[in-house]
Amino acid sequence: MTESFPTLRSVVLDTTDARGLAEFYRQLVGYDYRPGDERPPPGQPDPAGRDWLVLVDPAGAARLAFQQVEHLPASTWPEEGVPQQLHLDLSVPTVDALVEQHERAVALGVRLLLDRFDDPAEPLYVYADPAGHPFCIFVAPPEATGLAAFAGHDPVGVVDAVDGLDAAHHRAEVGGVAELHVEAHLGDTVGARP
Repeated sequence: MTESFPTLRSVVLDTTDARGLAEFYRQLVGYDYRPGDERPPPGQPDPAGRDWLVLVDPAGAARLAFQQVEHLPASTWPEEGVPQQLHLDLSVPTVDALVEQHERAVALGVRLLLDRFDDPAEPLYVYADPAGHPFCIFVAPPEATGLAAFAGHDPVGVVDAVDGLDAAHHRAEVGGVAELHVEAHLGDTVGARP
């Protein structure tokens, strides 16, 4: 019998403003709302925008979802306090594309957490989105990742693994994550990238 695994459908972000955060990421990554989740006309009620919204990629696959919550403590990373818990890695193929996406992110209202633009091995920026979730945009040429289909446009899962590297790798394999960056919070962060 062939072993089967569940499919990682989407990454869900809690937020106190589901519509606002979905709009931010819709504009940042160029995804669309799934049918039925679109913004209502001005002045009309927005019940989905106060509950659960999904963004889909150009092929129609669910990628990011947003769940309304009453209270959400923002991450204090890189300072102590509230850890990242999860962040999105977004990549671009060139430094010029990184500059362009940095300008877009800043125009959309991000807060810059870390500037490693001058890193020759991996230029990157780490931001906080409007709800305080950290995310990265970095240079990773498609040939360097072996994921030419992603071409630097799809988010990659990142797991903060308190229970260690083996558990994080298992979760990635079970979830079908194509690329995984692991951090083990055992006093110090493991790995160069947040």
